[in-house]
Amino acid sequence: MAMTRFKLVFFVPATNTGAVLDHLFSRFPQHVGKIGNYERCAFFSRGSGQFRPTTGANPAIGVVGELEHVEEDRVEVLVHDEKLVAGIKDVVEELKKIHPYETVAYDVYKLEDI
Repeated sequence: MAMTRFKLVFFVPATNTGAVLDHLFSRFPQHVGKIGNYERCAFFSRGSGQFRPTTGANPAIGVVGELEHVEEDRVEVLVHDEKLVAGIKDVVEELKKIHPYETVAYDVYKLEDI
């Protein structure tokens, strides 16, 4: 039976992309970014993100009540889900712990073999 695979997509300030990826690759070396005989595989594209922190927010960047624009990377990595060792939920939980933002913007896509 083939292992379930997911694509994890998240957005991170461009200055933090390397550190976040290094952490995930080191924490889950057999599960994140491994494609065949290649490891630490990722795709990222640069863009601008915007947000306005509201009352009660504790922003890592920006000021409550003011619109902020940040140079961010959209990062895409393959995640092999092996529930007995590490799964997609473990990877997302770790991402939330180490990401600089209070609330992480991410998407998870289940992949199918065709």
